[in-house]
Amino acid sequence: MELLLAALLLAYGGISADHPGATFEDTATAAVSSRAAMLQAGPPLPSEPVPDHPAGQTDPQPDAPKIKGIYVTAHSAAGSRMNTLLELLDRTELNGMVIDIKDDWGYITYETGHPELQARGTTKKIISDLPKLMNTLQEHGIYPIARIVVFKDTLLAKQRPDLSFVRPDGTLWGNAKNPPDSFVNPYMKEVWDYNILLAKEAAKAGFKEIQFDYVRFPEGFETRADTLQYGKDERSRIEAVASFVQYAREQLNPLGVRVSVDIFGYAASVPAAEGIGQDFEKISRQVDVISPMVYPSHYSAGWYGSQVPDARPYATIEGSMKDTHKKLEPLQGAKPVIRPWIQDFTAGWVRGHIKYGRHEVEEQIRALKAQGVEEYLLWNAVNTYTPGVNYE
Repeated sequence: MELLLAALLLAYGGISADHPGATFEDTATAAVSSRAAMLQAGPPLPSEPVPDHPAGQTDPQPDAPKIKGIYVTAHSAAGSRMNTLLELLDRTELNGMVIDIKDDWGYITYETGHPELQARGTTKKIISDLPKLMNTLQEHGIYPIARIVVFKDTLLAKQRPDLSFVRPDGTLWGNAKNPPDSFVNPYMKEVWDYNILLAKEAAKAGFKEIQFDYVRFPEGFETRADTLQYGKDERSRIEAVASFVQYAREQLNPLGVRVSVDIFGYAASVPAAEGIGQDFEKISRQVDVISPMVYPSHYSAGWYGSQVPDARPYATIEGSMKDTHKKLEPLQGAKPVIRPWIQDFTAGWVRGHIKYGRHEVEEQIRALKAQGVEEYLLWNAVNTYTPGVNYE
């Protein structure tokens, strides 16, 4: 079977490789597939490896319900679409919202009032009244999760190229999208502290969980790691990323909030992705909740016995969850909550794709339940969710 990270990577325009679909910035494009050279066994551990969970570490939200949630952009949270989304949660078993607090471009989406964050000039006041929004969520019994996009941060990279990756000619590196995305450097503690400071403000505002997304290096980084100019130390990329997650949890758990991380679903099926610095087991050791992105459209021919995995949602989710359980076996009592992202969109760029509707969403949920996974998140980039779904 091909180890197809490349099938996850989208060729142009604003489509998130991590979270696909017709995004709020552009329409979807063709996914490419190849043997992913970056997928390889992890390197030898450095002299000070990231430790396992400290003995006796407990969930800061022990009374949290089983979360069945949806993704909500800041624009949806602040606009008229929110009424439709509230009605959806009021009449179904859905009970959580993942809301953009720092979006895919790097904008902080509300006025935090914190002088250090305000001084950076990265705030775009999309959510005009966060306290009102939090009160509304509480009134409707909705579990609030703050989504923070961490290392994909074009805004900060342009402001501070020294925190990013620079080409030999001195220009800021960007990927092949139009306009290009830039990443900031996971080795840089200033980047860690910036995102964690925002997470602390979100916790103070009432969010019960901080979900970190794009916790990785850029796609295909191993092909340019020796030519780009950037700060680094003796740690491997895997250890740098895992160390950020460990540090974030140490900083945030005392505030009573959970820490969760979005991760490529395929990462549970391979030894490690050294190129982008993601190791499923190492990251899972440092979080309260792990959210593998197991959209069937992310898998290409051959995965889980399917010629077109997108057209077989039950089999694809079943296989991905079996791999996830196997990957987490070494963690024993330190296992995080498994809460995967599943697909509520039609992947029109996938050859042989099928239209996703009620049946396809329910098939994914049924497969999760059969594998003992009781929580999940639905992704639709423009927040138009399929009506009539049985979410039980």
